[in-house]
Amino acid sequence: MDKNNHIVNFLEFLKPQIGQEIHVGPWLQIDQQRIDQFAAVTGDQQWIHIDPERAKRESPYGTTVAHGYLTLSLLPYLTESNHPDFFQKNYPGMKYRVNYGLNRVRFPAPVKVGAKIRARTTIQSAEKVKNGVQICYLITIDIDGDEKPACSAEYLARLYP
Repeated sequence: MDKNNHIVNFLEFLKPQIGQEIHVGPWLQIDQQRIDQFAAVTGDQQWIHIDPERAKRESPYGTTVAHGYLTLSLLPYLTESNHPDFFQKNYPGMKYRVNYGLNRVRFPAPVKVGAKIRARTTIQSAEKVKNGVQICYLITIDIDGDEKPACSAEYLARLYP
């Protein structure tokens, strides 16, 4: 089968899923160690993230909070998109996927230390691009017990046969 046929078949596979929530990931508790490690790797040492005593006294949240970019960086884990079985099940006929970028990212609510977060994924669109398919996902990261999400992002992936 040639690449164009794989692309057409894959788009047909995706068509009924557009607009549908396709995945709800596992809950992950965010602890201070993870926040501190992220701060060390990125150099973002702002006290609101890494100083529990000061955050308790001075932060409007009463505790430390995760970096927004930490939350965003957890998308592969939270969506389970790098699980060995995920690719074949969700991308039949495709050989590889690349991250193409993000259209829109918002952090409506802080992730306080100790909070649990999870991702919900909805396919917004799928279209043919040169030699492949581009999918736009809406990913919403929930905070257990909070009405507002921690993050909302439009994530673009490109898949190739």
